[in-house]
Amino acid sequence: MSIKRRDFITLLGGTTVAWPLAARAQQPAVPVVGFLYAGVPEASATVVAAFRKGLGEMGYVEGRNVAIEYRWAYNDFSRLAELATELVRLRVAVIATPGGTAAPLAAKAATTTIPIVFSVAADPVERGLVASFNRPGGNLTGVSNMSGELGAKRLGLMHELLPRATRFGALVNLQAGSNSPFSLNAAMLRDLQSAAAAIGVGMEALDASTNRDIDVVFAGIQQKRIDAVLVTNNTLFSARRVQIVNLASRHVVPVMYTDREFVEIGGLVSYASSLNDSYRLSGIYTGRVLKGEKPADIPVMQATKFDLVINLQSARTLGIDVPPTLIAIADEVIE
Repeated sequence: MSIKRRDFITLLGGTTVAWPLAARAQQPAVPVVGFLYAGVPEASATVVAAFRKGLGEMGYVEGRNVAIEYRWAYNDFSRLAELATELVRLRVAVIATPGGTAAPLAAKAATTTIPIVFSVAADPVERGLVASFNRPGGNLTGVSNMSGELGAKRLGLMHELLPRATRFGALVNLQAGSNSPFSLNAAMLRDLQSAAAAIGVGMEALDASTNRDIDVVFAGIQQKRIDAVLVTNNTLFSARRVQIVNLASRHVVPVMYTDREFVEIGGLVSYASSLNDSYRLSGIYTGRVLKGEKPADIPVMQATKFDLVINLQSARTLGIDVPPTLIAIADEVIE
């Protein structure tokens, strides 16, 4: 049977088109990770880099064998529920929420089936994220650096640094309201106020939910006769670390921070676990879930080491003589 030349070319063309389609069909689909974060992308480069590093340690490289769908709330917690729902509609393989309690709570409300990996400063059991550290039980697991539980320790260290201080301020973001499940800052404020009462000093809330609020707070510190400030854990404050450190210097206010990155850029002192390391670990946990492990069976990792970092140059600028006892126990002293 003869085949016309035109029919042969059509058949050949159809065959050559079919081959790559068949080959593509045989290739495994690239998993998609949803990245839900309350902050802004411009100030979160270190967060993303640490998370990617953790993924990389598990063999996943963005753009090669994993894709990441980023969703940013731009410090507006009310947007998190909508953003979490978007990721659920996309049917991502995992939702990663490295930073704050609000994002994993929003993701948990949006899905009971898609795995969620968190990195939080709070106690995840107390906040209702998991049933227990050893057996999370649901579709969430992750890392708790417990930094939100360190208010009393930070206040004690600050009081040792400034023994004559009688009035402290707590920089908090109470925008979610005291009745909101996202109001971790309200809980941290209560802890600080209790710790202050125990040692006989005052503690005033300095509420800030916008960049402008932060400016106003620091401008009014001297008028309120506040001797020193303790910054609480919040994505807004982490994103505005340069602004806060500059304002503390401009208004000559001693400040205790929740992250060593503040001190590295000129802040006075910090006491915390490594946030970058917790973000890296959340990337590792995300990789473990991608490899098939179930969140219910992966124990929540809890921070066990906390670093005291002191910037002596900043102390001298503020006219503070750091006691030798604090220098002796500091994990790092920046000259």
